Amino acid sequence: MALRATIYKADLNIADNDRGYYGSHSLTVARHPSETDERMMVRLLAYALFADSDDSLEFTRGISATEEPDLWRKDLTGAITQWIEAGLPEERRLLKACGKSEEVIVIAYGRNTGIWWQGVRDGLERADNLHVYALAATETAVLAGLAARKMTLNINVSDAAAWVSDEAGEATLQVQKLR
Repeated sequence: MALRATIYKADLNIADNDRGYYGSHSLTVARHPSETDERMMVRLLAYALFADSDDSLEFTRGISATEEPDLWRKDLTGAITQWIEAGLPEERRLLKACGKSEEVIVIAYGRNTGIWWQGVRDGLERADNLHVYALAATETAVLAGLAARKMTLNINVSDAAAWVSDEAGEATLQVQKLR
């Protein structure tokens, strides 16, 4: 019997001073059985970093669907305007995504982020619509500690740093732009 996704409810209160965006979002997130708390929380952070008032940013089937990113934004015609990946995707996958979307964003995290970036950087030079950000593994581990089935997260973004807090604690993450 296949394992089912675990459903998480998250209320995000976002104050992004860098972009001038302030809003609240009630989200339902399905966590795949093979997904870690860390990855799910990075997906939520990615949502907060790129959310806007039109509410068109949405979670996809993620790990369950190899042809979809973790998050995407589509226009009224169904064309993908923003493709957002969390983790360390392969170079080929990113080049393919750059051809399908107006903008591709990677939120890289994990112990091997530096090694991954060295390996794919040269091959991605021609991808003009690609933006890559990195999070430190120690910081995302703290973020993972905030995971709960029902969460109310306050997320403040200022000067390329995100402060995430709830009743249980807080995490500070530096969002380093690699490209």
